[in-house]
Amino acid sequence: MEQRRLTGKSHWYHETQSSLCPADPLPLVPEAAKVEDRFLLDLPLDDVNIAAHAPWCDAARALIPSLLPDKHDVTRLHTLSVYDRLSTALTVAQVCGVQRLCNHYAARLAPEPGPDSSRESNRRLTLLTQTARQLASSPTLIDSAARTQLEDAGLSVHDIVTFTQIIGFVGFQARAVALLQAQPGQPARWLPGIDMQQDAPASLFTAHEPRWQPDLPTLEMGWASAEQQAAYNAALDEPLLQPLLSLLAHDACALQGLAALLASLRGHEITPDAALVALVSARINGSVSCFDEAALRLRDAPGLADAARNGERALLAWSHNHQSARAIIQAMQMLTRAPARFGHAQLEPLTDAGFDAQTALRLLAWGSVCGWVNRLRLGLGVTTQPAAV
Repeated sequence: MEQRRLTGKSHWYHETQSSLCPADPLPLVPEAAKVEDRFLLDLPLDDVNIAAHAPWCDAARALIPSLLPDKHDVTRLHTLSVYDRLSTALTVAQVCGVQRLCNHYAARLAPEPGPDSSRESNRRLTLLTQTARQLASSPTLIDSAARTQLEDAGLSVHDIVTFTQIIGFVGFQARAVALLQAQPGQPARWLPGIDMQQDAPASLFTAHEPRWQPDLPTLEMGWASAEQQAAYNAALDEPLLQPLLSLLAHDACALQGLAALLASLRGHEITPDAALVALVSARINGSVSCFDEAALRLRDAPGLADAARNGERALLAWSHNHQSARAIIQAMQMLTRAPARFGHAQLEPLTDAGFDAQTALRLLAWGSVCGWVNRLRLGLGVTTQPAAV
């Protein structure tokens, strides 16, 4: 049977098979590819917001040339083409439902030559799309078998690390755009038919002192390049990345960029409010090790971690007498589950609780980058429980 791609390949819901098209199709919004700011996608912001959020936005923006470049040479150990990267980004944008991102990545993807129409190429692209969708929407579905499938499809360890970083980055980008376009009080615009992410099952969070470990070969630092060694050293002081460093070092640029982004949002220390949004993000996404680390920073809030483990009802019951925490929890829940539906209505309770608007946005941006780390841990490793002595 002849394999073919419809000429509407530039639509948000792109096909995963490829062939030659009779004419180059036009993307739905062609001008969306030609933005000056490839992170916030020319989102109109006033001078106050630009100045307040420049440090972390600049750090995120610096990741784009390495993760989502215009041109990239494919080699035996670096097989992700520009098409692979942009189709992955578009898949994540679709899951998040943020229209501005869908327009942008569809417009960038449209003129790129797709892979050949062989069965192997189609299987590989289908697998990339499926894995990206699962990690973006239901992260706990990614397991050792899924990683083995990626390796069997020809991806190297470096490829898998970069692929997972792209998924984390675009998910963070979607939430950053949703946050900053909600701040002025603009109505949320979301795509119909986009499902809200479901919380991970409570049964995952019963392990005592869970430990994360990589499920792919780590980089032997004795064989690391100067660039990889520098990225590893630069990230040593970032607590959220500690267990992942020798694996993330395969892609030095992504590691160094993510560490800089985390540092720009974290400040000098992880505050209780920052630990709370990290806890909420990890609970929804299903990252048990991230949840446990956040819970340890919230020991001065009795009952909070146990309530979060038990689910949303228990967490909201706990927050009934903690109005500030309740506002944080509800805003972070919406941003994590459905960024496209996040609007000014979710920010108002935070300002009513006494948060400065810029502080609230920065806090939620921190929670969103924690979601990126959640996906790195779920996509690249497994959580184990120490053996009883």
